[in-house]
Order: sequence, then structure tokens, then C-alpha cells
Amino acid sequence: MDQVNLQRNFDGYLHTPLLWHNAEIYGLHQLVLGESKILNFTDKSTANLRLGKLVEQFVFHQLKEDSSCAVLAENIHIQEGNRTIGELDAILKTEHGPVHLEIIYKFYLYDPNAGSTEISHWIGPNRKDSLLQKLDKLKEKQLPLLYHPKTQSLLESLGLSTSEIKQRVLFKAQLFLPMASKNNVFSHLHSACVRGFYIKMNNLDLFKTGQFYIPEKIHWLMDVHENVKWMHHDDFLIEVRRWADKKLAPLCWLKQHGKYSKFFVVWW
Repeated sequence: MDQVNLQRNFDGYLHTPLLWHNAEIYGLHQLVLGESKILNFTDKSTANLRLGKLVEQFVFHQLKEDSSCAVLAENIHIQEGNRTIGELDAILKTEHGPVHLEIIYKFYLYDPNAGSTEISHWIGPNRKDSLLQKLDKLKEKQLPLLYHPKTQSLLESLGLSTSEIKQRVLFKAQLFLPMASKNNVFSHLHSACVRGFYIKMNNLDLFKTGQFYIPEKIHWLMDVHENVKWMHHDDFLIEVRRWADKKLAPLCWLKQHGKYSKFFVVWW
């Protein structure tokens, strides 16, 4: 990834709000960082990371520039013999005491037919995961790792004990609504996380006059911009059908009537 796109992805990360704030969801509290004064991300060694690991580096960069906290340890693998039983994303020293932080950045689509609550309606683009599943994993697997016997030697080396450590998440997400949605689906989550819509293949004729682009997944963070190789409708349909045949929902960009949009084309 070149420096320009690395910066665009970092900007996209910074522009994404926390999925919820000023409350707890599922008993999970967000780590609220101060207003970021960071404008640049120049660590080219991160350019070939997969998306989740790239986001972690963006978070660590932001944390290291925050005078109210310090990163004591990051990406800590907890071993039991030769087996890795899990990983702690970070241990922080903050002005409110030590914190175990887990970092999450997701893309979710609102399906009113999935589940029966606001939280359970949010699913992954390919229906293989969901917000509820991720919250369950955090509660049942990731956060309890702090209390595993094999974690205690790490904490002791940092001069910490589990009794003094608070657990927090930094959970950001880009949310996508059905195309015709009136955006009135929020009571717990942050509606500012909405970045676009999703549409089924058979409705793409609504955008016959548009131009399209399908970014690589590593570029899903960034905001839509002009400087890409845009496709016309017919070429886009051919390309997006290849995704649908594999039961994959691509994130796409749309340019139409002078406006830019992000959207998913779903196969389901």
C-alpha cells in the first residue's frame, strides 16, 4: 500500500465514531479517547498488514500520542505450552488506572429479519458473523483471558494485578442500512456510524447512470474519493456477479449526480 492510501485509511479510521458511547452495551464499556490532534500516519511497515491488524496499529499510534495514557504492552500472546490460547490487544496505563483494552473494527448491515432486537439485527455482509456473536466472544473468550492463570506472570512483570485492571473495548464500526431505510433503527448504537446502504443484485438498475468502483478489502476504511478507476454500469454488473457467484458481498463506491456513496451488494 502506498503512503497516500495508507493515510486515507488512517483518516477513515479517525472519522469512524465509536459504535456506542456514554453507556454500556452488553456490559461492555468503551475507552473514550480525547479529541485526536494526529493528522498523519507514516509507518510504512504496516502497509502489508491485513485490515484488523492495520486498525490495531492505527489505535496504538493514536494512544501513543495521547498524553493521558501509556501503552504498557501490546499484542500479547498467552501461551500454554506450545499452544497459543489467546491474545490480549493491549495493557494501558491511564489517569484512571490500568486498562485491558480490546480493539474491534467491523462492518455490519441492518437486517430487520435477523433476530428480534436492535443488537441482533446487525450482521456481517456475508451473514457469517454478527454484532451479537462478536459481543458474546468478547464477553466469554477475549476479556476473560485477562484472568487466565497463564496471564498472571505477564501482569506481575508489569507490576499489576487483575484486581486493579479495568476492562474496556475500543469498538468502531461502519454501518449500512437497507437502501430504503428511514434511519430510525437506533436506540443503543451510534447512528453516526452509518456510512451507506446495501442493495440486492436485482435492484442495481436504479443506478444505470452511475459509475462504480470496488476497493480491495484493505481499503474499506477510507472515505470515497475521486482518484480511482471508475467502471460504468455494465462492466460493474459483470464484476459484481463474480462476487455473488462466490456468495461474497463486496463493498462498492458509487458516483452519481455529483454525489458519492458507499454500499454493499448482497447476494442473499
